[in-house]
Amino acid sequence: MTEVGREPRLYRSDVRAARRRLGRHVRVTPVCHTDVAGPNGPVGVSLKFEYLQHGGTFKVRGSLNALLAAGVRDERPVVIASGGNAGIAAALACAILGRSCTVVVPESAPHTKVAAMWAYGAEVLWRGTTYVEATRHAEELAAERRALRLHAYGMPEVVAGAGTIGLEIERQVRARPPVLVPVGGGALAAGIAAALGTRGQVVGVEPVGAPTLHAALAAGHPVDVHINTIASDALGATRIGEMAMELAQRYRIGSVLVSDDAISMAREYLWREFRVVVEPAGATALAAIQSGAYVPGPQERPVIVLTGANTDLTTL
Repeated sequence: MTEVGREPRLYRSDVRAARRRLGRHVRVTPVCHTDVAGPNGPVGVSLKFEYLQHGGTFKVRGSLNALLAAGVRDERPVVIASGGNAGIAAALACAILGRSCTVVVPESAPHTKVAAMWAYGAEVLWRGTTYVEATRHAEELAAERRALRLHAYGMPEVVAGAGTIGLEIERQVRARPPVLVPVGGGALAAGIAAALGTRGQVVGVEPVGAPTLHAALAAGHPVDVHINTIASDALGATRIGEMAMELAQRYRIGSVLVSDDAISMAREYLWREFRVVVEPAGATALAAIQSGAYVPGPQERPVIVLTGANTDLTTL
């Protein structure tokens, strides 16, 4: 990892270091090669079942990597702001390592996700109606308690941890197919891009109502966006992370937008055809294939990362 100005630059070597650090703390999630319904008939894809990760979210990779990178002598309490999955991941990572964790959530945080944070022993505090307001309070609380403040997507260790998914895909899937991933703050897309380097292709898929990467690529820099989507509890960042933006430009990460209806249909399809239960954000990448927002090239079998399963089963 090197410094450019104030922002560190992330490379494949950092992701490989994260994989060594994580070791057996995380699952190597399986891949299923199959066909899914597309707008013009069956489409060949490889589904990466990351929703089977500990805690039901890929984010545990980043939280664990950040805490392990801090070292065993760092016993400070942990504070994080989250709309849901980052809080679950931090709570689980702290439980594994025997550290205390406080998660600050907005009032809109789903009870299902808050219950999971409690189950892993975290203290949960409600502050504000948005992720931004929760983040502001988490910063104040971390300073007051002299705690280690984790970030859902803005830390290099978090991005590198998420990127270990890319190293797994390299071993599990032949050739170099494009990898489609949902985008909120951008850690997952950026980490996978860093892992695959210039030989890979990453496509970020976002709800029309949460286009953080799409808007940033159009403007040439991160910009604030208004959030209005059914996937807001997981893809609720109002601005792409600075590191994610740098990696998106360096490795030419693509961006496509999908409607909430397309996300709902993809989610229902996964349950109906595969008995796979994911939250709306977890089905977002598949929605790009089924809606025709992303059309694979000839002989191309894209990898679809199904990211999270922390959802209320009654909403299916």
